[in-house]
Amino acid sequence: MVAGDAGTSWAMALAVPARREVAVNAMDRPGDIPAPLELDICSRCAGCGPTCCELSPGQEELCFPVSEMERHRIVEQVGLSRGAFTPEPNSRAFLANLRHLFPREGQALELLFPDAGRHLRLSVTPAGRCVFLRATGCRLPRPARPYYCRLFPFWLAGGRVTAFAAAGCLVHRQGRTVAGMLTLLGSSEARVRELHGRLRLAWGLPPREGMPFVTPSPARFGT
Repeated sequence: MVAGDAGTSWAMALAVPARREVAVNAMDRPGDIPAPLELDICSRCAGCGPTCCELSPGQEELCFPVSEMERHRIVEQVGLSRGAFTPEPNSRAFLANLRHLFPREGQALELLFPDAGRHLRLSVTPAGRCVFLRATGCRLPRPARPYYCRLFPFWLAGGRVTAFAAAGCLVHRQGRTVAGMLTLLGSSEARVRELHGRLRLAWGLPPREGMPFVTPSPARFGT
């Protein structure tokens, strides 16, 4: 969710992949991040702060979108919705950040997030903390979290697995390289690619860049 540099807003705002990171040939491990590894790193990160679940007050418009599919999954698993999501206008700054993430798909993004439209985002406290953030990390079960949260700090850029340049990220500091971060989280390049494809579908894009694009109903963004 973050600006690609260090600072208190490095997480919930849409980030820019670090160009210096390179693709890795990580060992494929099926499934999601093992619970003990995930809980340990999330708990320690939440105790250090700031985390990838925070942004600087005033940067709410830069928070990543939550699709209707993702919203429904959260509501279904935790049984709440009131106060958990906030409608946000499709501002120019928001769209510009999306273009950084998908630099060759600007036309599709404009159709998905028109100027007069809105999208849903996760709600935050006045201090900029995600409403699902607790002292031990995210209260949401991992399968219920938005795809962007499950991907962070990884991304796909030019077909390569990269990582956001988030100096405040505990995984980034300890893993140091993409390969190191994947190992630290018990994840794999294959898993990152799978989650990235799912995120693209949830946000209305084809699962891979270059595939045919079909404009979805705006309802998938809760507008």
